[in-house]
Amino acid sequence: MTFKQTVAPTTLPVTLQEAKDHLRVDVTDDDGLITAQINAATSWVEEYTGRQLITATYLLTLDCFPFWDTTSITLPRPPAISVTSITYTKTDETEGTVTGTDYVLDNSDDLGRHRVFLKDAFSWPSDTRNHAAVRVLYKAGYGAAASAVPEVFKSAIKLMVGDMYENRERTVVGTITSQLPTLESLLRNRRVDWV
Repeated sequence: MTFKQTVAPTTLPVTLQEAKDHLRVDVTDDDGLITAQINAATSWVEEYTGRQLITATYLLTLDCFPFWDTTSITLPRPPAISVTSITYTKTDETEGTVTGTDYVLDNSDDLGRHRVFLKDAFSWPSDTRNHAAVRVLYKAGYGAAASAVPEVFKSAIKLMVGDMYENRERTVVGTITSQLPTLESLLRNRRVDWV
């Protein structure tokens, strides 16, 4: 099983202005630096939580359909918004498609275990080859704009940006510091274990 992002988000979950307000920066001299830090913090938050913040498209590839797990396919990087298609390679190397009316997306789990279920009386195709045969194309994220992202994720990103902006080197000489557990505390209950 593999998954990859095929269409990236068109914006960031924290706007440049939101980050600058958090940093109390009024000048434009560091806009490029702050934007890069927002990107880095966003990547960390998404990896740590296993979630997609701004809408993106993903391709999940499986070796076969799940006959063993109540016929559902779990989608990584929730929240899942919609399933675009489910295609597969048949044993004769031709392509097949599972009709959209045969399955339903269940994205109601607040913990983020979003799955595609077969509707009653339907079954997954059984004539698939053995390797990377099944492909699920889907959209995930809280929305296309920064305003759609829950504040807990935005706050974590702003905290990271603040830390990176104030401490631009790896080592700080001549100070005593301690790391507050705030960042992990904010996100710990938002982590998704989808496997």
